[in-house]
Amino acid sequence: MAAAAERGASQREITAEIASIAAQYRGSGETQPRLNYPPYRSSALRHPQSPFVRVDPEELERCSPCFGDRDVDPKDADLTAGHAGEPIGERIVVAGRLLDQAGRPIAGQLIEIWQANAAGRYNHQRDQHPAPLDPNFTGVGRCLTQADGTYRFLTIKPGPYPWRNHHNAWRPAHIHFSVFGTAFTQRLVTQMYFPGDPLFGLDPIYQSVVDPVARQRLIASYDHDLTQPEYATGYRWDIVLAGGHA
Repeated sequence: MAAAAERGASQREITAEIASIAAQYRGSGETQPRLNYPPYRSSALRHPQSPFVRVDPEELERCSPCFGDRDVDPKDADLTAGHAGEPIGERIVVAGRLLDQAGRPIAGQLIEIWQANAAGRYNHQRDQHPAPLDPNFTGVGRCLTQADGTYRFLTIKPGPYPWRNHHNAWRPAHIHFSVFGTAFTQRLVTQMYFPGDPLFGLDPIYQSVVDPVARQRLIASYDHDLTQPEYATGYRWDIVLAGGHA
């Protein structure tokens, strides 16, 4: 009983610390993650501490990124296929539109995603979480947006996973998104979350977006029209690249 009470007190302290930091910036209009956010402890080591260096963008663009040795195939957007068997977990459809700040669709853009499997483990050698790997799920996919800016992925709903930021720290279930734009220097990397996750209030990465309205835009919405009968549930998440709704 004493140990359980101690763990409960520790969780309350973590929640209070995150809430206290967020309260300092509430209403500040900060819609992007803070580069140095004390509850997210490794941000102290990762955020830039020197003035940015101006570089020649044309010189950078001479070394273009390599996305693979073949063109993007429509099958690349199905993360449940391409293996000997079916992956384990809840099938989901994730779809939406890529838009500019005026709400106009952006076509022909490369979107890549990566995620943990249903047990909350990445198929990566540095992931030491003692959860099972799924031999039928690698957790990576890509597609090009259509003429109306739409994208669509079929995948498995990822599980939460522990990380060592603080005592008993767990990340909410999420999918990483990368949008490349028209140049590598325009690349956007962000995360999409699922509605109703009980870990939101305990996660400093999610809370590092201190504007509560902006945080809400990181959460997909359940979409019954996307849901496929007896096969997969659907989630809709639009991506706005600039402006007040980015």
